[in-house]
This record gives sequence, structure tokens and C-alpha cells, in this order.
Amino acid sequence: MKNLLVISCLVMSLCGSSGALAGDTDPLFINLTSNDGHRATMAINFGAKQQAKGHALTILLNDKGVLLAVKANAKKFADQQKDLADAMSKGATVIICPMCMKHFKVSEADLLPGIKLGSPDITGAALFKDNTKALTW
Repeated sequence: MKNLLVISCLVMSLCGSSGALAGDTDPLFINLTSNDGHRATMAINFGAKQQAKGHALTILLNDKGVLLAVKANAKKFADQQKDLADAMSKGATVIICPMCMKHFKVSEADLLPGIKLGSPDITGAALFKDNTKALTW
């Protein structure tokens, strides 16, 4: 077993595995698909902690995640809406999926301030920015 570990470490170092490691300021893209309070809080707070360490943060509210951004859901998602607003006030970008909005009958007027409507250009620019790391909740 010890030999296998040594061989694995050697192969990883020869293959330049450091490319998979995050740099000190690599952007973070979080795809948040859930309206489960715990999962949403985990995603937003993980992102906020990385943002505080110098990583640019983008959160995509996708699928049921769009429901977190609806003003009428303020009571149900008070903590998550506060956390999203705090992250945006510190420079995070929050993008929302327009197709998901349509599916859940959410209009642009229903949204919290500061949330951007997604598009191939807006979402793609954040997701495919050099060295971006992506996570999904």
C-alpha cells in the first residue's frame, strides 16, 4: 500500500497535477439548483468565505434555486436572501436562469435587487473565465 501511495504521488507530480489546484484568487462559480434552506445556506456561505479570501464569486440560481431570489419568499428564505445581498454588496455576482424563472412563474419584478438575468454571454463569461473553479449544490 505504501508503494502505491508513493507511485501515485510521483505520477501526479510528473503529470503537473497542480493545474487542478486553485490559485489564491481563482474565480469561483457556484451553480445553486436547490431551494432547500440548508443546502442553499451551505452554498452561499461557502462562496462568501472564499470571496473573503480574494476569490471572485458568481452564484447561478438555477432550477429551484430561483425561488431563493423571489421577494415574496422573504419569510421562508430570509437567511439566504440576506446572505445573497451581503455577498453582492461585497462584489459577488448573482445570476438567475430565465428559463427556470419562466418554469416557476417568476418575473423580473419579483426578484431581489441586484440579481442579473442570465444569458449565454453573461453566464458564459463567468463560467468560462480563465482558472474558474465550479461547484454545484
